[in-house]
Amino acid sequence: MSFFNPISTASLTLAAGLAVSTAAFAASPEPAAPAPAPSTASERVTNPVAEFAGIDKITGRIISFDVYIDETVQFGALQVTPRVCYSRPQTEEPKTDSFVEVDEITLDRKIRRIFTGWMFAESPGLNAVEHAVYDVWLKECKQKSDVPAPDGAKADSTKPDAPKPAAAKPKPAATPDVTEPDVTEPDASDPDSTDAN
Repeated sequence: MSFFNPISTASLTLAAGLAVSTAAFAASPEPAAPAPAPSTASERVTNPVAEFAGIDKITGRIISFDVYIDETVQFGALQVTPRVCYSRPQTEEPKTDSFVEVDEITLDRKIRRIFTGWMFAESPGLNAVEHAVYDVWLKECKQKSDVPAPDGAKADSTKPDAPKPAAAKPKPAATPDVTEPDVTEPDASDPDSTDAN
């Protein structure tokens, strides 16, 4: 009989503990409704420049390069084209991402898409482009770059909000519409070509 006593005592203790915790859970107040999450779309900053880093595995060189949105930059045999680049304001936790398309120029001069997707600067290994010779990953999104903007971006940035009227050209002073005949004097040093003997 003493063999069953410790087991039944442990079972009773466990059952009592469960009853107390169930009663405590039932008596606890309902959790407050979570506060609505702030909209992330209004907090994102759209940037015109994406900065990438790339490594050439043969030489071991790491190169940083800036690419304007919807422009293509060639890094080795890869062509990198960012479509959007978002970041957060400096007052918030950093979160930088870019939607990127990467093409490879093959040895037979064909272009083959090897990557299409999001890259995250805070997690460069998550969606970095891993190639046999080159790796490319997003470093950050920027508002300005030391690289001159391509012609299309310059035209967009200098485009006025409203078209300006064409300035009237000043009319020249009135001149007679007399055209003088084109008369050329024969050169004295040239032999006369009109005499045919």
